[in-house]
Amino acid sequence: MPFIEILLISLSMAMDAFAVCLAAGTLEKTHGPRPAFRLSFHFGLFQFIMPVAGWLVGTTIEPIIRNYDHWIAFGLLAFVGGRMVYSALHGEDEKRVADPSRGWTLVLLSIAVSVDALAVGLSLGVLGTLVWYPAIIIGVVTSALSLVDLRIGSNLGSGFGKPVEIIGGIVLIGIGLRILIQHLT
Repeated sequence: MPFIEILLISLSMAMDAFAVCLAAGTLEKTHGPRPAFRLSFHFGLFQFIMPVAGWLVGTTIEPIIRNYDHWIAFGLLAFVGGRMVYSALHGEDEKRVADPSRGWTLVLLSIAVSVDALAVGLSLGVLGTLVWYPAIIIGVVTSALSLVDLRIGSNLGSGFGKPVEIIGGIVLIGIGLRILIQHLT
């Protein structure tokens, strides 16, 4: 898989964390280096773990579904991208949490923003692509963007979260289409 595709997937996967960190950055409880580190570290860690878990499942079932794996990869990426666009347009708001940088709230947010990465890992496994390099890039990009987004959120508020999440969803759908077209031609 070319680096540019891995980078686009990484940026797309980071969009949920981007939206959460942008909103969390507006909360006074997340200002400072410790809450910023906790959020960015956990989001990056979970974005690394989830594709690996999905990949393990995908490589296990790959021999069974080899003849139609490109349809599955397209469906998963289109579903994840469509869900990202839908949630951005219909206002699923993670801002309601008390302190997103602590305890179970942090763990649950980390899982919530990385569920999409599980589907991407499953797609990589089904396609027979090794997951380690993409998973590391996804985790590092998410972690770095989370730090930046917390700062932006504290300075500008949460007005940019939805458009960025929509763009991330569209990019995932586009990558799914490319995989499907590549296998059909």
